[in-house]
Order: sequence, then C-alpha cells, then structure tokens
Amino acid sequence: MLQIYQLIGLYQWKTSIFVLIKKQSMFSKNIKWVYLGVLALVWGSSFILMKKALIGLTPIQLGALRIIITAIFLLLIGSRSLKKIDKHQWKYIVYTAILGTFFPAFMFAFAVNYLDSSIVAILNSLTPFNTLIFGALVFGFSFNKKQLIGISIGLIGTMILILNGASLNPDQNYWFAFLIFLASIGYAINVNMIKKHLNEVSALGIAVGNFVLMIIPALIVLASTGFFTEFELTKTTVSSLGYITVLSVLGTGVAKVLFNKMVQVTTPIFASSVTYLIPLVAVFWGVIDGESLSAIQAIAGVVILLGVYLVNKKK
Repeated sequence: MLQIYQLIGLYQWKTSIFVLIKKQSMFSKNIKWVYLGVLALVWGSSFILMKKALIGLTPIQLGALRIIITAIFLLLIGSRSLKKIDKHQWKYIVYTAILGTFFPAFMFAFAVNYLDSSIVAILNSLTPFNTLIFGALVFGFSFNKKQLIGISIGLIGTMILILNGASLNPDQNYWFAFLIFLASIGYAINVNMIKKHLNEVSALGIAVGNFVLMIIPALIVLASTGFFTEFELTKTTVSSLGYITVLSVLGTGVAKVLFNKMVQVTTPIFASSVTYLIPLVAVFWGVIDGESLSAIQAIAGVVILLGVYLVNKKK
C-alpha cells in the first residue's frame, strides 16, 4: 500500500515538473511578444521626444547628445559585459554601431526636424522589408511565403499612411524621407549581423560595446556645433535636455538592450517587425500634439497589424 502511495506521489511530482517546464516553455515563446510590445511603446514615443527636444537643439546636437548620454548610462549599468566580448567579435560590434546607431541617430534627427514625427515613424516601417531582402541576399537567411505576404501587406499599409500623410501635409519636405530609407537599410543590416555573428554575445554587451565605440566621435561632432562654448541654459534648452535624456536612457539605452535580446531569441524578420507597430504609437502621440490623422490612416494601421501577424505566423 505504501508503495502505491509512493508511486502516486512520484507521478504527481513528475506531473508538476512537466507542467512547470511546459509553463516555462510557453513563457519563453511568449516573451518575444512582451519585447515587441514594450519596444513598440518605447520607440513609438521616441519620435515625439525628438520633436520636443529639437525646439532647443539642432538636429546634429540632438543626435550627438543622444549617443553620449546613452553611452554614459550603459557604461554605468553594464561596463563589465565588455570583458565577455571576444576579439574577433569586435569588428561586428563596430559595424553594428555605425550602421545600427551612429548614422541613424543623425538621420532621424534631421528627418523629424522637417517632417511630422508620426510620418517619420511610418517611414521607418520599411525596415522589415529591407531586413528580409538583405537577410536573404547577403546573410543567407531563409523566409517563407507567409512572411513575404505579411511584409508586403505591412508595406502596403505603410504606403497608404505615407501617401495620405503627404496629402494632409503638402508643405513638408518629403526629400528628407530618403534619410529614413537609408537608416532602415542600416537597421536591416544591423539586425541580420547581430543574429548571424553576435548571437553568443549578451544583449547588454552588444549595446555597451556599440556606444563605447561611438562616444568619442559623438563628442567631436557635438563640439563642432559650438555646444560647449555657445550653448546657453534657458527654460527652452533645459526642457530640451530633459527630453533628450529620457529619449537616451529609455528610447535608446534600455530599448537597445531589449531589441538585441529579442533578435537573439527570435528571428531578424520578427525583431524588425516592431517597426510596423511603432507608427501606431507615434501617430497617437502626434495626434495629441496636434498632428493630423485621418480615417484612412487608422485603417492603414489595422492593415499594418495584419502584416505583423502574418509575418510571425508559423503555419
């Protein structure tokens, strides 16, 4: 009789372990959606922060300060992670720093200065398309038919938003949209490179390594603007510095670590699909700030969400 109770107890113990493992497995599968949602919220809010920061700063100052403040923050929380980066991995850290952060920081600053923040966020949705193209042609990653359909649907939604936004704001200089296209290519190469060559490096290590390399060039760029000699502290400039600090710590520092982690636990296409959700948050903030939103743009947002769903549907 005792043996029967022991067997029942053993069975229940094994069942509990199985349930726990299953729950952990489900959590691991679902954590990517948590990353996706948090990043969409944080990065979607970044565009309005840039817009507000540009009231007291030039685009070049904004880009340089964003890098410098983020570098200081990341060094304070993760300097030890640099010791775990192997010598042969540093060249990829350099590439991802230049293409995934340094040049895009300035490109976005200039674009937001001449276009609505919500439109810039929408243009950034070209990133998943470029990620798929460069991933297949340059890095040898495969993709399935549904992912291609999802990318295409998301791209259609993006184009609707762009065209409708242009009709609502005909006075804006849409030539600066080309900067966002170039930045999206940089992001696409960056995400594929992290997945292929830096998958064994910690997400924090990649972020810290990136910004350590950029801090000196950013200081040189900032100095060239006369920031250290001519910049005056006024109510406007102090407010701008506050916005750029929030943008740097949350929108760049924390978000970069989360994004690097998401790339490592998912696929480049899934990770880059966050740029399809960013416009929804950015448009929301834009409307609150007085930017225009039409019913067509709202429908286009739903189309974008459908594209994201198809990109990440396995069957």
